[in-house]
Amino acid sequence: MAATRRPGRNHLFIPGPTNIPDRVLRAMHVPSEDHRSPSFPELTKPLFQDAKMVFGSTNGTIILFPSSGTGIWESALSNTLCRGDTVLTARYGQFSHLWVDMAQRLGLEVMVQDEEWGTGADPQKIEEALRADKDHTIKAVMVVHNETATGVTSDIGAVRKALDAAGHPALLFVDGISSIGSLPFKMDEWGVDCAIAGSQKGFMLPAGLGLICISPKALKIAEGGAGRNDRLGHVYFAWKDQLTTNATGYFPYTPALPLLYGLREALAIVKEEGLENIYHRHHVLAEATRQAVAAWGLKPCAKEPKWNSDTVTAILVPEGVDAAKVITHAYERYNLSLGSGLSKVAGKVFRIGHIGDLNELSLLGAIAGAEMALLDCGVKVTPGSGVAAASSYLRENPLHKA
Repeated sequence: MAATRRPGRNHLFIPGPTNIPDRVLRAMHVPSEDHRSPSFPELTKPLFQDAKMVFGSTNGTIILFPSSGTGIWESALSNTLCRGDTVLTARYGQFSHLWVDMAQRLGLEVMVQDEEWGTGADPQKIEEALRADKDHTIKAVMVVHNETATGVTSDIGAVRKALDAAGHPALLFVDGISSIGSLPFKMDEWGVDCAIAGSQKGFMLPAGLGLICISPKALKIAEGGAGRNDRLGHVYFAWKDQLTTNATGYFPYTPALPLLYGLREALAIVKEEGLENIYHRHHVLAEATRQAVAAWGLKPCAKEPKWNSDTVTAILVPEGVDAAKVITHAYERYNLSLGSGLSKVAGKVFRIGHIGDLNELSLLGAIAGAEMALLDCGVKVTPGSGVAAASSYLRENPLHKA
């Protein structure tokens, strides 16, 4: 008789949702409460301040929406832009593609710079497009910082330099959903106007809480567009409604209460570990994964080391192998959840997410499971090679700096 129970825990190694620390789970285990009580602002007001540190901002304004990251994309566009406005974006993966699609469906004109999947935004091409825009018709530049579909990280600092070199006033919107809280992010230094994050990645929470950090410039533009007939419609995602009530510690509609308690605990964890340690830990775990991939004789989807993401590695399988079968086998045989290939790379890659609350032994379990799944699916890798390479690297490279 087939077993009906799978012992042990599912090993979650997709690039989000990520593993939730036990203390965050406990913090969210709260009874329902009155979100308009006199004491409620004691929970909320510190969140608006403390979350800014994760974005690398002191000047920004935080809004917390009960939504996924996609909703935060919409809030950034709809609160600052008007129907028919032009935006410039680079497209090099599934999530940059989806942001293009949203902008078009909202009624914006989108200038798309298509890049090869496995690479990222090209600051030089962005600068050239902005220099050519003599009338400043481009109102915003949209960049996905970390493209999880391909395991690629773009250089946002270089994109800011491109805007400055062109002397262009366009807003800079950055999708940091799979980077903020895990990779270095310097909103103020990079001059980012809207930085977008989701609770289910580096913040180590369940999905359902969207975070946006807004620059003074973007806020001013949003306020200046009030009453314009061509402004993109927004109700649920209206910044003004949020900010008016947030100032007193409340929300314009029912907030995601357990997630707010979880966010408070997650921010406490971030403070305890320290952002620099968090960034270093993610880099070490990512490099260990890349060492395993090389030992298997496989290659990452990222075309060059400069594109390598420290939150997810997309791994190309050999010709004739269906990556989807490797992923399914890993789940069914070893209770290991690996990320699937999306759109252009569907069936060509599987992804190991190394983001969130992870350590060396957590990662080695994923590498061992992926290695066994590859072998079971006929990929000729040397048994134990990936684990050996990763463990050797991890032994020599502590997760935290001394």
